[in-house]
Amino acid sequence: MTEARPRLLFVSPRFLFPADQGGKIRTTQILKGMKGGRFEIVLASPEGNGDAREYAQELEQICDRFIGWPQADPGPLHHITRLRHLLSPLPVSVVSDDATRGREVVGKALSNGVDLAVFDFLHAMVLAPDDWDCRSLMFTHNVEAEIFARHASVTRNPLKRAVWQQQYRKMQAYEHESLKRFDTVVAVSERDAAAFRALEGVGQVEPIPTGVDLDFFAWRSPGNGDHIVFTGAMDWQANIDGIEFFMDEIWPSVVERRPGAHVTIVGRNPSPALVERARRRDLPFTFTGFVDDIRTHVVDAAAYIIPLRVGGGTRIKAFEAMAMGIPVVSTGLGVEGLPITPDEHYLHGDTAADFADALVRLLEDGDLRQRLSQQARAYVEAHCSSQAVARRFDEICWQTLQGAESD
Repeated sequence: MTEARPRLLFVSPRFLFPADQGGKIRTTQILKGMKGGRFEIVLASPEGNGDAREYAQELEQICDRFIGWPQADPGPLHHITRLRHLLSPLPVSVVSDDATRGREVVGKALSNGVDLAVFDFLHAMVLAPDDWDCRSLMFTHNVEAEIFARHASVTRNPLKRAVWQQQYRKMQAYEHESLKRFDTVVAVSERDAAAFRALEGVGQVEPIPTGVDLDFFAWRSPGNGDHIVFTGAMDWQANIDGIEFFMDEIWPSVVERRPGAHVTIVGRNPSPALVERARRRDLPFTFTGFVDDIRTHVVDAAAYIIPLRVGGGTRIKAFEAMAMGIPVVSTGLGVEGLPITPDEHYLHGDTAADFADALVRLLEDGDLRQRLSQQARAYVEAHCSSQAVARRFDEICWQTLQGAESD
């Protein structure tokens, strides 16, 4: 090991600020909790035009040193031009995170004396050298292959289904081969951990709970109106699919019984097609786009919806809503991996009819909203503080490093 504190190189395939996605929120909270502890943290990630300078104060809170590389502008036709990667042996989403300069920066950092290398998200592996000489840990946020399989299962377009199935097979192979290279794999739920343990050749797998900043997301009594909210990056396909499902299959039944209901969708880069569909149908849906603070947009909400049908990992958004006291209505997949109980911490509905019934029931019953709000907040206070999660991650990193002494 190096003298003084062991050096931890943390490699991210994306710049972590603004922390406007579940994965970035989870990562930044963990690094913030570890900063100043037993590791010297070197963060390596791409940086946009001036992002590292703009977020210098935030970076100081999560790492001791930041090293970055320029991130190319994907351009307005990115979603079309990236289709050329369908011919690659790697999944499109993985190839899209590749960067020659990034591989050079990560390789140089690893050769300059690192005790523990942590790769954040499976996609970060595209930046890794063929081998390295230190202990290593992969921080997964999903079972990536599972996401592709779920997309294939819900799409009605035969061509899209074939593409998703192709990408699933590639991701399944890439995920398995990548995870075998690490001393430890960290998963965000026991369910994900079990899936990784079942893969041949994968080493130690450790789950961590999902955490939330309980001071930032303070509790307040839920609203009494018909205000419904959703938060999440609206350029992520799983969220787009979820809102399409809500808009097309759930909403008609809700508005028939609650004509005053209205929806606020808080999240960056909403799909123009989705916004236009809501406008054309004259739906009372507000798309905020990116906001600095979601709390001001959900403060009077009576219900928080998670109508997801695809995705993986765990949903930080569920715990954020629970912490703020907004009663949650979710599909099973929307709270997958979270050890919470229907009718005690949230209301459950997988079919469009069941989801609509649960949401209407919540909007009509003030006592139910209060009960769910208080019980959900009590649960996250007892089990889900971001500080506790950071301590657990730090301990797993330390145990991984100590494994070098027993080899």
